[in-house]
Amino acid sequence: MGDIILQTEQLTKRFSKRILAVDGLDLQIPRGQVFGLLGPNGSGKTTTLGMILGVVSKTKGSYNWFGEGDDYKLRKRIGAILEQPNFYPFLSARQNLIVHSRIKDIRKPDTDGLLKMVGLYERSNDPFKTYSLGMKQRLAIASAMLADPEVLIFDEPTNGLDPQGIAEIRQLILNIRDMNKTIVLASHLLDEVQKVCSHFAVLRKGKKIYTGSVKEALESTNTISVSADDTVLLVQAISSCPGVVSVERDGDILKLQIDDAWSVAAINTYLVEHKVAVNYIQQKRSSLEEKFLEILKESDQSLSTLHNQSVS
Repeated sequence: MGDIILQTEQLTKRFSKRILAVDGLDLQIPRGQVFGLLGPNGSGKTTTLGMILGVVSKTKGSYNWFGEGDDYKLRKRIGAILEQPNFYPFLSARQNLIVHSRIKDIRKPDTDGLLKMVGLYERSNDPFKTYSLGMKQRLAIASAMLADPEVLIFDEPTNGLDPQGIAEIRQLILNIRDMNKTIVLASHLLDEVQKVCSHFAVLRKGKKIYTGSVKEALESTNTISVSADDTVLLVQAISSCPGVVSVERDGDILKLQIDDAWSVAAINTYLVEHKVAVNYIQQKRSSLEEKFLEILKESDQSLSTLHNQSVS
């Protein structure tokens, strides 16, 4: 268990008889991952982060940090941004970090190093109230890094930012990952999770409906679109190709889901060997959005099957 940073078992939060925010959540996050909690608003992401940080009481279940339990003292090894951080508007970034370090009982904080890391060193003496939303979020990340924590937890870190701000926070998260930190972030933005996370879990109405690596999720939906001068000959050749898992026809274009051992070059070579004159071939790796919709569809089908079985 030494390499497991966080483990939850049947973690549950019920706010009332009607509201079950998190329902029996099982997670296991190894050291070094950038782990995304993905789901629409109201799926239980923020409540989950609140419970594992000890700021929201759990109804039942358990969570375990670093294989050492859930003692609040372990929080010193965790940096987190759950809500809008509290900074003094008339103090500078450097002054605010010094105040936060005293609150957290951190001696000799590397404020200059942190301000350089988040790209605020040149503006470090300007009042916080003059900062843009993206700059405020970067200062919040610097504050979360004051104690040099092993784990960083971010709740919707790019929420409300413009495209430039989103790109800056995304790069900052990747830079922190390269410092051998484990990162857990909650987001409803599929593109954000796809670009920064190594692994993810999908929550829906408080339940985990999927977990796995981003790479495997995208590779499993790898497709190739192909067309040829002779569509009939193309269909005949593809039907006997051992590397093709499934075929979907869209007019004159065939959309192929291929075996992991095959590539677009291998498919093209196979067609040439079978005398097919290809006029278009393109490999497309699925986006996380497509995989996410597929996961939701499978979840709906499973719920429908269970409902039908219970009715019968």
